[in-house]
This record gives sequence, structure tokens and C-alpha cells, in this order.
Amino acid sequence: QVQLVESGGGLVQPGESLRLSCAASGSIFKINTMGWYRQAPGGERELVATITDDGSTDVAGSVNGRFTISRGNSENTVRLQMNGLKPEDTAVYYCYAEGTGWNLGLYDFWGQGTQVTVSS
Repeated sequence: QVQLVESGGGLVQPGESLRLSCAASGSIFKINTMGWYRQAPGGERELVATITDDGSTDVAGSVNGRFTISRGNSENTVRLQMNGLKPEDTAVYYCYAEGTGWNLGLYDFWGQGTQVTVSS
């Protein structure tokens, strides 16, 4: 089982920046892709950005050019640098990880979510 612990959410004004971090721990053969999804009030969970273990990224068009995803020195950490935040970025942000188990099966894991609020 893998646990994902997020940090870095908060309340900021439009145009400001935040950085989200997520660390994975637990017993698993390998963590493959890590990333972030978000869910606004009344909305569905949507992709923000993901990054594979070889550094390939997938970034939503709505945040491309403002948000940057990166893996930490430990391959089991991921960060999301969010610049130029807009009110429409307000949401609960969830850390995501896909892992390969000891039985070589693929598993999805989710963090508990961290609130990001952009408001003047």
C-alpha cells in the first residue's frame, strides 16, 4: 500500500504563486507516473499535470505556461509550481500516483487533497 501526503495549499490573491508538494511512502515495487488533479466546487475531477518516471509531462491547456510539474530528488516526490494564479484555479488539488506492485500489477493511489483558493 502507498500513502500520498500533500502540502502547500492555501489562500492567495490573483497573480500570486503557490507550490504544492507530494511525497509517496509505503511498500511498492516502483512508482511510475505522479501528478496532480483538481476538483472545483460542483465540478468533476480534472487533470492538471502528470510526470512519468523518465520525465515526460502532460499539462492541461488551462494551466500550460503557468504551472510547472517536477519530480524531486527522490523519485517518489512530485511538486507543482503554480504561478500567475487565477480565481478559476480555485479547487481541491489531489496528488496522484501510479505504481507497479510486487505482483507487477498496476495500481492507482490518491492523496487526501489540499485546498487552493485564489481570491482578492
